[in-house]
Parts: sequence; structure tokens; C-alpha cells
Amino acid sequence: MALTLFARRPEPVEAPAPEPWPEIGETWKPEGVTIAQRYYNQAHAVILVYTTDDGPHGTYYSVACLGCHYATAKDGKRTYSTLYDLADAATVANEHATTCRALPRDIPARPDDDTVREQLHAWVRRSRRRNEDTQVWVSDLDLLRLTLQRTNDWIVAVLNQLVVDEPEILRVERSQYSDYVSYYARRLPEN
Repeated sequence: MALTLFARRPEPVEAPAPEPWPEIGETWKPEGVTIAQRYYNQAHAVILVYTTDDGPHGTYYSVACLGCHYATAKDGKRTYSTLYDLADAATVANEHATTCRALPRDIPARPDDDTVREQLHAWVRRSRRRNEDTQVWVSDLDLLRLTLQRTNDWIVAVLNQLVVDEPEILRVERSQYSDYVSYYARRLPEN
């Protein structure tokens, strides 16, 4: 009988459902973003620590306040490794939470595909310079992800379509050694 007690395995347990935010009564999980931590500011607005992708050199995090318009993804005080790891992002979020008094705003509505596509096209056009092609990174959009609410794959598909539709605006370079793809906003034409 003693052996049968050790042979039994507990029934698998489903992950608990996400708890709704008390101030709004619902749970918000924007598409394309993994929320790692939430903090409350002094007026109970939520500060999010989130990531958009596991990059080739590790996972990096961004911080955004849903009360004021504070958002950061880089530490301007450092010269090396300026992107936040989870501990640094948590520290920044906590520091912001202790000083911010902004009231909670409504959760951003998910925009339709055409609106996001136009925002991405405008972002690429703003990246263009007069003297050279400028590399654009999907990770440069991390601070906009809470308003874009799209996955990396969706964004890359839009960029690839822009390369086909408007090759004078955006070009792509594929690495000969790996599957890595780089996007470059083309140089502005000279008048």
C-alpha cells in the first residue's frame, strides 16, 4: 500500500486565469507584448515592464506608464549595454511609480490594420536621411508597441510588403551567413 501512494501523480492543474486590474475591472494583454511586471503609481495608474521579443543577444525590456506618457527602453546614463534587462527595467518602473501622480488613463484601443500599416510607413519615411541609407530595427518600435499592438511577424510582413511596393523608400539586405535580415530606409533624393 505504501508504494501505491508514491506512484500516484496529481492531476494536471490549469494555469490560473489572469486577474483583472482592480481599477478597470479587466485584464489587458496587448498583442505582440509580453508583460513581465506591473507597478502602481501614487494615483493607481499602472506602469508596465514589458518585452516584445527574445533578441539574438538576450531579452530586453521597456517601461511605460499608463497614467502619464512616460516610456523608456534605454538607459541614457550608460555607454555600454544601454538596453534594460529585467532588473534594471523593474528599478526604473519602481522609481517612476514613486514619483508619478498621473491618474489612470483608458487602455489604448487596438487600432485597425490599415492605421498601423500607415503608422509603420510614416515611421520608415521619417527615418530617411539625406546623406546615407539608415538601418531601421523592429526593436526601435518597442516604445510604440502598446499603441501598435501587433506581433513582430506582422510588422516584418508589413516591412517586406513595403520593400516590394516602394523600393525607393525601403530596401532589405539578407545575410549570406544566416537568416538575418536588415532593413534600410533609403537615402532621400537630392533636389
